[in-house]
Formats: sequence, C-alpha cells, structure tokens
Amino acid sequence: MSARGATSNPMKQAIRRQVVALFNDRSRGETPVVRSRNALLAPTSVAWRVHGDVASMMAGGIASLLMQMLHPGVLAGVWDHSNFRADMHGRLRRTARFIAATTYADRAEAEAVIQRVRSVHDGVKGRLPDGTPYDANDPMLLAWVHVTETTSFLNAWMRYGEPWMSRTDQDRYFAEMAPIGGALGAEPLPRTRGEAERLIAAMRPSLRADARTAEVAGLILRPPASNRLAAVPGRLAARAGVDLLPRWARAMHGLSPSPLGTPLVRAGTLGVAQALRWAFR
Repeated sequence: MSARGATSNPMKQAIRRQVVALFNDRSRGETPVVRSRNALLAPTSVAWRVHGDVASMMAGGIASLLMQMLHPGVLAGVWDHSNFRADMHGRLRRTARFIAATTYADRAEAEAVIQRVRSVHDGVKGRLPDGTPYDANDPMLLAWVHVTETTSFLNAWMRYGEPWMSRTDQDRYFAEMAPIGGALGAEPLPRTRGEAERLIAAMRPSLRADARTAEVAGLILRPPASNRLAAVPGRLAARAGVDLLPRWARAMHGLSPSPLGTPLVRAGTLGVAQALRWAFR
C-alpha cells in the first residue's frame, strides 16, 4: 500500500482520532505534542522509544498511579487538592501529556511545562489524618512519584514492546529520566535499574493502604464510560496495569489477578498495542 493509501485508511483515521481525543482535552485547546529535534531528550534516547507506545504507556501509567497512591503523602495531595472523583482520568491524561512534552517537545515548551507543575506543587500541602504535615515539594515524595513512573513505564514497554531490552539500555533510560525528576525537585534520583529497585525497597516501610486508598484505586481502575475507545481497551489497560504491579503492591491494594486471566490480559493488551502501532505507523 502506498503512503498516501495508508494515511487515507478510514480505520486508521478513526483510531487516531479516538486516541487524540483520549489524551488531549479539546475544551482546553490541547493538541498533540509535536516532536522536536531540540527536545530535552535526544531522538536517539531510550526514552523516545519507551514513551512512544500508546498501549504500554496506558498500562504503565495506571500501574504507576496505583503505586503512588500507596504513599500517604501522595494520596493526601490527591485527596485534598484535586477533583479526583470527577476527573481521575484527567490526572492520567495530564501525566501522559507531561511525559510527552518533556520527552518530545521543544526544550522551551518542556521547561515551561515543568515550571507549571512546580507552581501547582507550591499550593499542595496539608496534614495527614494523623496530623503529620505533607508538602508536594518534599523531595522524597517527588522521588517516589518519579521512580514509580519510570519503573512502570519501562516495565510496560519491556512486556509489550521490547522484552529483549539489554540491562545497559534499561540503565540508560533511568539516567535519561533523572534530570527531569531533578528539575521537579525529586531527590534521591535513580540512575540505574538497580538504584530504582533499591529506592522502591527503601520506601516500602512508608507505604499504607486504607479506605481512602481503595476509593482512589477504584476510580483509577474504572475507565470513563463516555469514551468509546476507553470502554473495552480501557478496562484491559486497567487489568494490564494491575498485572504490572509487584506482588506486594497488589496485595496491599487487595488485588489478585486470576492465574487463568493473566495470559488473556497480556495477549489482549499486546493485540491492542499492535493495532495502535499499525494505526500510527
């Protein structure tokens, strides 16, 4: 098929329109991020290929949110300072746009996005139910968000896109992403797969799960019924996100995927991933 024939394929166009609508809030005038040679990360970076796959990024994004909500400080920031009950998937969309902008957009645009996030964080502070103060600018809270995102995105890409990725490239990915986490104020920052695993292990004693965690997790795992694309693939992405969680994190959330269902979830997610790659090829 010629290039012109490929771009005029009605099915491809329909899939693209739905994906664009899912990740870009038209009411805010959002349009897809344009790739730039002057991005914060080079086109030859590992991150460019990890972050360019829609299906694995959806699964990884859900897994990272579920991990993040296990930290009382991160959970409180969402609970106290967002309309999460009405717009939990808006948070997922905003995370996706942040990753896209800081990976692919022109450097000036990416830096402006980082500054906007930092300004939002300035107003996110308060006290946990037990009276402990929290602040979204806490370097350790930011490090938890950073390490859960990077680990989840990389794990999703390796499961559905590049299972043969070398340990060297895995380490490169964490090294490439560290400056972005640093620009947000995160500390410490993992620069290898091993450092990421050790940071997660060190944070585990601080994690909790309660009724508030369960409510937020339920909203994360419930795709918006108003979006046709999100209906079936959205439920599949949610299950794929749960499947990506470490066993201990699934146990904390009270989630236990069926051994018989897991192969179906992985096969279905791979099928969706391949369809989306075809549509955007």
